[in-house]
Amino acid sequence: MTLESYYKKFNEDHRLKTRHGQVEFFVTMHYIKKFLSQISADGRRDASEIKILDVGAATGAYSIPLCREGFDVTAVELTKTNFDILRAKHENIKCWNADARDLHFLPDETFDLALLLGPLYHLRTQEEKLCALSQARRVIKIGGVIFAGYVMNEYAILTYCFGKNKIKENFLAKQITGDFKTVCGDGDLYSYSRREEIDFLAREARLERVAIFSPDGPADYMRRELNSFDEETFELFKKYALCVSSRPDLLGAGSHLVDVLKK
Repeated sequence: MTLESYYKKFNEDHRLKTRHGQVEFFVTMHYIKKFLSQISADGRRDASEIKILDVGAATGAYSIPLCREGFDVTAVELTKTNFDILRAKHENIKCWNADARDLHFLPDETFDLALLLGPLYHLRTQEEKLCALSQARRVIKIGGVIFAGYVMNEYAILTYCFGKNKIKENFLAKQITGDFKTVCGDGDLYSYSRREEIDFLAREARLERVAIFSPDGPADYMRRELNSFDEETFELFKKYALCVSSRPDLLGAGSHLVDVLKK
């Protein structure tokens, strides 16, 4: 299956509207707003003067609300399916149907903040991920910030390999190493990471880490429970997820991790 055919079947527009998706969005947007506030205060600029790049924008889950708050947003999306849905929403967003590894159409040092909350999930090798990070580094300003999102190795091991009782056949197919690290093959659409790989990429891209957080924490493991909560309990869970999102003892335990990196 290609990435294009995958997103024709997968409803990306719905993903962050589920309760576990709402947790991810709530926590991630908190950190985005925090750094946008710092950028605004440092330069004494209003929202319209702050340029945001959303690489792997999908159908606009982050691009659209940020645009509606007055920020100058440019969105890049690889798959034609998601790109067409985003364009059809007719928001005031500059849209490009392109690959995160090649942003040649964007000038150097243009953006204050760049979001890569999807592309690194699908790039198979460290070299490809480094290429995407390097492209983002090129187009952000000195002092600009990149949000780099990863899907975590242990999430895949627990929810798929053990959760679906595939662990033995995964070992036989050499899709997992002896220390339970997933191996991304040519036909795989997702690449799963561990903290040491994320640390390596940040160093190699010559970027300074200013924060690192788990946007969903335990939410992906608690879908049934989240769906059973009343609204008040669910709001408390969202606050809990934010409260523990950057605890060092919990980083890497959730399904995603976001590395916040400064040029």
